[in-house]
Amino acid sequence: MTRREAAPARVAMLGGTFDPIHLGHLRSAVELREALALDRVHLIPAKAPPLRGEPRVAPETRLELLRLGIGDTPGLVADDRELAREGPSFSADTLASLREELGESARLVMALGHDAFLRLAEWHAPERLFALANLVVVDRPDFEAPLPAALGELIAGRECVDAEALMARPAGGLLRLALPTRMAISATALRRRLGEGRSVRYLLPEAVERHILSHDLYRTPRAH
Repeated sequence: MTRREAAPARVAMLGGTFDPIHLGHLRSAVELREALALDRVHLIPAKAPPLRGEPRVAPETRLELLRLGIGDTPGLVADDRELAREGPSFSADTLASLREELGESARLVMALGHDAFLRLAEWHAPERLFALANLVVVDRPDFEAPLPAALGELIAGRECVDAEALMARPAGGLLRLALPTRMAISATALRRRLGEGRSVRYLLPEAVERHILSHDLYRTPRAH
């Protein structure tokens, strides 16, 4: 058995509404996997996100679009565990489920964007997140404002200097990570374009675009 085969599993959770999944989401997942030498990245659609409005499209449809978007991409997994669970989609519960499956020694990572990170102290049981996983913040290069006080207290003493330091232990660390490709694609803007019947070519995977257009998803009904 080689050293890599004997090493603990490295798995990341990347959650979101994915309303709809787009190339920015998928490219970030691929680059996250490369940057942290992960075995898998689980993309997990939220059924009922506590801090966001109701998604435009049903959870099962968003999961179907996610599977179409991932296709045969190595190391990316469309994970439906939040859709099968009742109640709000709390990340701590999702991480607990993954931790139970992977075991105590696995390097479990929760990845989130910078805007979500700024509200982390408002999340359900934020301290529990660090008990279950390491957190990786995909940095926004134009953001230099000070962090909210509650967030600063939450992450005090947790920041790691690089991926190697983060992955030295199963949980408890925080790494701010700048990914090579920063695709400024907004799901909100995509939904607006789709609602108005405008082109979304090269913003979504082709299979996702075909499914959305053929099923008339996100189209705003015309007033009579």
